[in-house]
Amino acid sequence: MVPRLLAVLLVLSTASIAGISDDVRQALARNNFSAAETELQNSRARQGVTPDYVEALSWMARASLLANQLDRAQTYARQTESLSRQLLAKRPLDAEPHLPTALGAALEVQAQVLTTRGEPAQAVALLRHSLVAYRNTSIQARLQKNLNILGLVGQPAPALTVTSYLGPKPVTLAELKGSPVLLFFWAHWCSDCKAEGPIIARVRSEFGARGLILLAPTTLYGYKARGEDAEPKEELPYIERVWKQFYPGLQAAPVPVSKDNFKIYGVSTVPTMVLIDRAGRVALYHPDVMPYEELRSAIEKVMR
Repeated sequence: MVPRLLAVLLVLSTASIAGISDDVRQALARNNFSAAETELQNSRARQGVTPDYVEALSWMARASLLANQLDRAQTYARQTESLSRQLLAKRPLDAEPHLPTALGAALEVQAQVLTTRGEPAQAVALLRHSLVAYRNTSIQARLQKNLNILGLVGQPAPALTVTSYLGPKPVTLAELKGSPVLLFFWAHWCSDCKAEGPIIARVRSEFGARGLILLAPTTLYGYKARGEDAEPKEELPYIERVWKQFYPGLQAAPVPVSKDNFKIYGVSTVPTMVLIDRAGRVALYHPDVMPYEELRSAIEKVMR
C-alpha cells in the first residue's frame, strides 16, 4: 500500500509544473532525494529564498519524516521555520499560499519528530507556543490538529457552535452526554469525504439503534464548484446540494456550519473523525480517511 503522503506527492507530480515546490514534489514522488536537493540548490542560486523555495524545503522535511529519517527531517524542518521567520519580517503570513504551507509543515514535522523520539511533552510545548504566535492565521487549525492528536483523547469534548446548520437542528454536546457521539467533519470539495460517506452511513445504521448519535460539522470556504468565489448566501445552498447528492445515507444527521468548530477541533484535514464516549470525553481523534473495520472497532468500544 502506498503511504498517504507519497500518494499525495504522486498526484501532485502529475500537475503542471509551476515552481520549485512542484519540481521538488515531482522528484520526491519518484523517491529521488538527490534530484530534489539539486532542484533546491539551483533554485536558491537563481532566485534566492522565496516563499515557493521555502515550501519546497518543507516537502523535503515531510518526505524525510515519511522515510523515518528523523535527523534529516528535523534539519529540513528547522531550516524551513528559520527561513519562514526571515520572510515574515517583511510580509504577513497569509499574504500568499506558499509560506503558510511551509511554516505549518515545519512545525508539524518538528512535533512529530519529537513525538516519535518519545518526547511528547516537548512536542506539546512547541505546538502550544506556536499556537500563541500564529493564532488567527491560516495555520491555526493545523497546529491545533497536531496538538489534538497528542492530547485530546481522554479530555472533555469541546463544545460545538450550532447557531448555523443544515438539516435537523443540532443538539449540544452537553445535552447529548450519556450517548456516544460521532463527529464527521467534512467539506463540500472533499473527494475523500465523499468516499468516507458510505462508511459513516454503515456504522450509523449498525449502531444508531444502540444510541450512537451522528453530527456532521462543516464550514464555509468562500467558494463553490470549480473554485468560483461565493458569498455565504450562495455557498450555503451549494453545500446543502452537495450534502443531499453525495451523502444520501446521512440525511437525518444535523450539519453544524461554523469555522469555530474547525478551529477548536483542529480540522485542517478532511475528513476528520472524532468519537465521544458516554461521559462526554474524546475517545478517538482521527484526521484523514478511516477504514470501516477500524472505525467500527473504535465505536464498539464506546458502546459498552
